[in-house]
Order: sequence, then C-alpha cells, then structure tokens
Amino acid sequence: MRIRIDLAYDGTMFHGWATQPGLRTVQGELQAALATALRVPSTGERSQVWVTVAGRTDSGVHARGQVAHFDIDPEALESSRGRSEQSPLDALVRRLNGILPADLRVRAAVEAPEGFNARFSALWRRYVYRIVDDPAHVDPLQRGHVLYRTRPLDLSLMNVASADLVGLNDFATFCKPREGATTIRDLRQLSWERRSDGIIEATVLADAFCHSMVRSLVGCLMVIGEGRKDVTWAKESLASRTRSSSIPIAPANGLTLEEVAYPPDDMLAAQHARTMNRREADEVDRDR
Repeated sequence: MRIRIDLAYDGTMFHGWATQPGLRTVQGELQAALATALRVPSTGERSQVWVTVAGRTDSGVHARGQVAHFDIDPEALESSRGRSEQSPLDALVRRLNGILPADLRVRAAVEAPEGFNARFSALWRRYVYRIVDDPAHVDPLQRGHVLYRTRPLDLSLMNVASADLVGLNDFATFCKPREGATTIRDLRQLSWERRSDGIIEATVLADAFCHSMVRSLVGCLMVIGEGRKDVTWAKESLASRTRSSSIPIAPANGLTLEEVAYPPDDMLAAQHARTMNRREADEVDRDR
C-alpha cells in the first residue's frame, strides 16, 4: 500500500531534502525514523523504506506544507502498531514524532488513493519568500526564516517586473543546470506584498521548479526593487535563456514551501502522465 505523509520542517540545520553521505538531510532523518517505527532493517544511509517527495528543498530552505509518499506491505504496517489501540497510521504518526528531531514533524499519514505520486501527481507548489527592509521591523527571533535587507525595496517595481515572468517559459536563466533536465516551467503567480507587521512576502506558485529557481527569481527582483537595475531587466534576462552570475541567488533562510496541490483522486493518473511528458523549448515559442 502507498502512504501519503504531510510534514513540516525548519531547514536551518538540514543539508536539504535529499540524502547525502555523512550529512544531515530531511530525507535521511525521515527514512531512518520510518525504518525504526515500522521495524524494518536500516543500515547507515540506506533504508528499505524509500520516501518520494513533492519538491526537493535546498540546504537551509524550510517547509510547512511538504508532501511525500512511501510504499509498505499492509501486514508490516499493521504489525508496527504493536499494542496500540490507535489505527495503524495514527500510531505511526505518534511513533514517528517520538523518534524524529524537533525540527522535523509529521503532521498526518493516510493511505494514498490509487495513482497518487507525491512528485508527479502534483498540480502546483507554492513557496513564500519573506524579507524585512526596515530596521524598525527586524525581529531577531525570526532571523532563521526572514531575510533582512539594509536597502528599502520598491514593491511596485518588483510587481511590474514579476508580471513579465509569469506564464509558460524557459527559466534556464534562473536555474542551476542539471544534465537532461528541462528548465521549462509554468509560473502561475509571482507577486509581492507588505504585511502590516512590515514583513514583505513574495508568493511564487508554479507547476514545478527547477534547481534554485525561486531564490534566483527573488534575487533578480530584489536588485530591481533596490533600484540597481531597470524594471525590464528580469524580462530581458529571461529572454536570454542563459544562466548569468549577475543574477544573485537569494539566501535560503527566507524561503518556505507552503503548499502542494493535487487534483481529485480520479484525475491523479492523468496528471502523472502529463507531468512525465517532457517539455521542449519550441512549446514555449508556440505558446507565445
């Protein structure tokens, strides 16, 4: 059976999601805890429980609405409950949160519907990047989750520049290249607002994101908001489809994965199939 897990974590002390030898990662901690809770063998970095995630977060990036799945024999899940009177999945959540460190929490575990895949069935992911640009609103208690900038940001300029990036585009300019991976994404929302407490929030929503894409978009737009580049710079950079060192990557601490959305159960398989169809550059050109 396939189990969906909803989880949250403070990414400050993690070297990202994906397992890496000798490093503390979210996947590594979660898989080790699952092996213990489910009473299955685990040796070092390897575990018989393999977790697939909706979106791999980079080192230092947080998540409030992360989604993952793993497969397990029903008999093994049932036997892991022990003498607990809770349902096997409720007992699993309780056991996991008793094993996991305080900066990683499992919020729910449910049997996934047929066709569910945490990564390939997702419709979109929503990230929020948080910034403070006014010393009067700096809160040292939020330093691990909010970026502090010494220059004031003009959100009106940033929203104009952001609008030029929304849509189906090749975001090669804003992604760290990975061999064989497409950089074409459908960016559905990129907007900025200042909360009443002075915190600036950038909401970034897309069908998927390539490596460092959100932080590169934020870095580019902060340069515009500080008046160091013209408002057209983001659009011009996007059109180049070439990664440039002139576009800074915003620090990880301001970024949080807030939500992952999925279609109704009867459309999961179709969404999986659509996601697996690789997009090509000419698709972007046709859309224009």
